[in-house]
Amino acid sequence: MEAVTESKVNVRPLADRVLVEPAPAEEKTAFGIIIPDTAKEKPQRGTIVAVGTGKKDEPLTVQVGDTVLYGKYAGTEITVEGREYLIMRESDIFAIV
Repeated sequence: MEAVTESKVNVRPLADRVLVEPAPAEEKTAFGIIIPDTAKEKPQRGTIVAVGTGKKDEPLTVQVGDTVLYGKYAGTEITVEGREYLIMRESDIFAIV
């Protein structure tokens, strides 16, 4: 399995790592109340924009374009070309939505 190079960023994760673009933080509650910047929570949902090649005995089960749920403190934040991304291991992903 080869790393997907058709992503919109020029970063190629290694082994079982994936690059995730976090979803934007919620601006309003379900009732229409505007949430101030100081009270916003980190999003726990995002879209995969690049994947690694997987481990020798464990191929990756996610692919570019999948929307995933991950842990609150999962991954490492990086900035590429002015955009924020998370790079994390596939095991930090809880589910594909």
